[in-house]
Amino acid sequence: MSFFITTPIYYVNDVPHIGHAYTTIACDIFSRFNKLKREDTFFLTGTDEHGQKVEKAALVQKKDTQIFVDEMSKNFRELVPFLGCDNDDFIRTTDDKHKSSAQFLWNKLKSNNQIYLSNYEGWYSIRDEAFYQESELTKVENGFVAPSGAPVEWVKEESYFFKLSEWENKLIEFYEKNKDAILPKSRYNEVTSFIKGGLKDLSISRTTFKWGIKVPEENNHVMYVWIDALCNYITALNYPDINNDKFKKFWPGIHIVGKDILRFHAVYWPAFLMAADLEPPKKIFAHGWWTNEGQKISKSLGNVINPYEIIDQYGLDQIRFFLFREVPFGNDGDFSKDAIAQRVNADLSNNYGNLIQRIASFIIKNANAEVSKPKKIEEKDEKLLQQFNLTFKSYLKNMESFQIDKALKNIFDYLSEVNAYVDEQAPWSLKKIDTTRMQDVLYVITLITIKCSVLLQPIIPSSIDKVLNIYNFSLKELDLVNINDFNPDTIKLNLPKPIFPRIEK
Repeated sequence: MSFFITTPIYYVNDVPHIGHAYTTIACDIFSRFNKLKREDTFFLTGTDEHGQKVEKAALVQKKDTQIFVDEMSKNFRELVPFLGCDNDDFIRTTDDKHKSSAQFLWNKLKSNNQIYLSNYEGWYSIRDEAFYQESELTKVENGFVAPSGAPVEWVKEESYFFKLSEWENKLIEFYEKNKDAILPKSRYNEVTSFIKGGLKDLSISRTTFKWGIKVPEENNHVMYVWIDALCNYITALNYPDINNDKFKKFWPGIHIVGKDILRFHAVYWPAFLMAADLEPPKKIFAHGWWTNEGQKISKSLGNVINPYEIIDQYGLDQIRFFLFREVPFGNDGDFSKDAIAQRVNADLSNNYGNLIQRIASFIIKNANAEVSKPKKIEEKDEKLLQQFNLTFKSYLKNMESFQIDKALKNIFDYLSEVNAYVDEQAPWSLKKIDTTRMQDVLYVITLITIKCSVLLQPIIPSSIDKVLNIYNFSLKELDLVNINDFNPDTIKLNLPKPIFPRIEK
């Protein structure tokens, strides 16, 4: 099995914010999850560097456009490892390799009679790099605004068009055969409803600015930024060579995107691909937006969340955990400092971290830093161990259906049961009356803690490295394939250090 997952490539007209971090971490979680299943996995991210918005941003800063995008792309590249993400490639649309790939796709569409020259006249948003029908716009005092709130302007220019209207029925047919190709379900309904409302041919070149990939054999036209940007997903797999091992192994892939760019990925992109004789994406997952303390995040309000600052304040894994435990993946969420403290303290500090700390410390002090496999398992031990198997099955099912929050809830509900078992069995009391039973109980708790830690690794990887080090194990020996068989004769422990200190409000 192989697994290809992508972030949208990030637009470099501004610095990275929490929205970029959220999408990148989501992809990293699914990439790590699939690696733990021993699947060939390819995780792609990168930057989208063309278009009028970028040209204008460089002009405002009085910089050469290439120098501007080099600097801005570096910000996004450096953020990836800071977020604890382990990507396999970072692509830039100004790479020569990508320019060749996008121009080949253009020529392929042209040779398949999918492109024609005409004149475009209509509403265009520079901020969204998108064309809108008047029915989609909202009337304001000075004209119209797009659904995103961005201003639009009336544009009239010569343009190449893609025959999007010809793909209406084929897109509907594809989505009716693949009901989970767009997730969550509400987004699937939104896209299919939009397609059924009728598709118009799409303007795919511009002449009013120069910062873009040149249309082949044309002096005045550059490619519309979205046909250029979307092509990145196959450029990274060495398109146009569709017979190379990487392309054959990984395409079609899975795209994780914000809900604001769903239409480009779920309507335009599959139509471009099918028109170029390629398979559409396997899946597109559109997630929601974050607010900050209940307010919409915007530069004008001055409440943009800087990922570096928030991670420095609360900790990397704490923020990774909060983002995906607090809100169902796909929904909008509110970023609140109280909510971070409550969630991290309740789950990571009190439930999980406290379990590790008190049991590992007790074993080191009272069992010579070692536990051995019990000769006899009691019914309540067996019941707890069986409960792990059920938790594991639910975890797999939820992670495979992109429901990270449910997968985490399964684990933490189970860890609450483990803590209840600790209190009920009371190894500190058994020490006085039955040291054999004490040893057995400690082994069961330790075994379960290690197994739960493996399940948590995709979400909080650096913390899990520290946890597994306490028990002298690593992911070289343990993964989601062999976890059910993991039952070592002895487990030797190292002195634990607190991994999840409580956050003081």
